[in-house]
Amino acid sequence: MSRSIGLAHIIRHDDGTSTGVWGIYTLQSAFQPIFAFNEGKLSVAAFEGLIRPFRDGEPQSPMSFFSTCPAADRLHVEALTRTLHLLNAGACLPQEASIFVNFDPSVFTERAVADNALREMRLVLHEADIDPRRVVCEVTEQRSASQETLHSFVAALRANGFRIAVDDYGADDSDINRIKELKPDIVKFDAYWITQLMESGAGFALLTTMVKSFEEQGIRTVFEGIEEGWQLELAEKSGASMVQGFVLARPELAPTSFRVFGKTTQQPAVAGAAPAQPASPHATRRAKAFGRRVTP
Repeated sequence: MSRSIGLAHIIRHDDGTSTGVWGIYTLQSAFQPIFAFNEGKLSVAAFEGLIRPFRDGEPQSPMSFFSTCPAADRLHVEALTRTLHLLNAGACLPQEASIFVNFDPSVFTERAVADNALREMRLVLHEADIDPRRVVCEVTEQRSASQETLHSFVAALRANGFRIAVDDYGADDSDINRIKELKPDIVKFDAYWITQLMESGAGFALLTTMVKSFEEQGIRTVFEGIEEGWQLELAEKSGASMVQGFVLARPELAPTSFRVFGKTTQQPAVAGAAPAQPASPHATRRAKAFGRRVTP
């Protein structure tokens, strides 16, 4: 089995977790739960992998880290961050949980580049003992990449058996027609945009209409950046499938407390996903504070 670019920059630890090294930076994985509404209850349906860079032991913002990476290195750095998340997910997360990982479609300018990157990703999944069907690939549909590049890359993801999530819908120049063309499994609504819409009756009505339209097309919806109890209430009223935000659980560095979760008998909250998982004690406390029941 050939060694991937991502694996070449990985350091393994005795507790089963991994860190990455890129230049002067040490990279760690953080995971944040994504919760599903299920008959008045909240269950952990998935986790999103988030990169946390450190320099000389001090935390740095992901934006500042990526801004220091030359454009020529961006493809390799992205491969490293995904490799790190998948290895840590295999070590820290329940075996049934879905895993959201991010992609920048603009770096995959040719189908052969995408196919090679996804082939290496499948090698990492094999090493981490993760079924590819657990993986949800997040892409943005704004014009950071040409439409031809975006569609070709999404087709490559599907050909490898991964599910597709469109991230940051509503930001910048999002286009509902592009969503119809891409036919993703999931749409994640931009946090700032949904907060703005929730602040007026007309905006909330529009938000509810969009959610209903996506759901009728078989596209599940996620509201990101939910930080207040009233936002959680409105997210449920809108018909959104899932929510993610500090009001329920903050990201945790690997190894996380989420590794203690086991199987439940509930049905999947995400189409094609594995069964929903119980929430962490922290999430349970926060949800109860806002009148929500998080499944044990």
